[in-house]
Amino acid sequence: MKTCIITGASQGIGRAAAIRMSRDPEVGNLVLIARSEDGLAATRDAMESDGKRIELVAFDLADLDAVPAMVKRVNEEFGSIDMLLNIAGYAEPAALLDTTTENIMTTFQVNVFALIVLTRECVKYMRHSASKILNVASTAGVTSRPGWLAYAASKAAVVSISNTLTDELAEYGIKVYSISPGRCATELRRKLAPEEDPSTIMQPEDVAEVIATLMRDDETCLDGQNLIVRQAPKAGR
Repeated sequence: MKTCIITGASQGIGRAAAIRMSRDPEVGNLVLIARSEDGLAATRDAMESDGKRIELVAFDLADLDAVPAMVKRVNEEFGSIDMLLNIAGYAEPAALLDTTTENIMTTFQVNVFALIVLTRECVKYMRHSASKILNVASTAGVTSRPGWLAYAASKAAVVSISNTLTDELAEYGIKVYSISPGRCATELRRKLAPEEDPSTIMQPEDVAEVIATLMRDDETCLDGQNLIVRQAPKAGR
């Protein structure tokens, strides 16, 4: 049975992905990572747990030095790491002249540096068998987003990282996917667009279905691309 690691699993797309992947009969072990213990517990309660091993890891990915030991322990406990879903994200929207150095550093620490370090450590154990990595970027990383400078730049970096890793990890049979969701009703989106009605935009479950499709064994054609995931305009709008 496959082991799937999911970051950002306490809410939003990460929670929806965990719930959806728990319905995959080929996934026997799910390791959910986030800072919030209560959020992780709520995600677990919504998952299909029959025959599954679900481990909750309350962990701050910004603690880069602690990542290697955490990943090593997961591999030793479950015997393999077959899927890595890098979904955790941070946003504190601000324009250039209002952006603090702390905000820039925190945004890149979570959205970029932690993703690279976690991926590096997981690949040490994934390279001996065909595995899959999925990175969640954003349409903010491929279009101009005034007022969201640090966040948009960090998501552009995720797209670039994914493209590079697709070629770099091909020799190991590891496929790397990048998806860029558009407007999606998550807690992070509420920070970016607080006046928006979340019921009028794409839901986390919609993105989770795309993720589950990409993680299937028979999906072999969509790696190496940045896939835009957005809801089609509703009739009459």
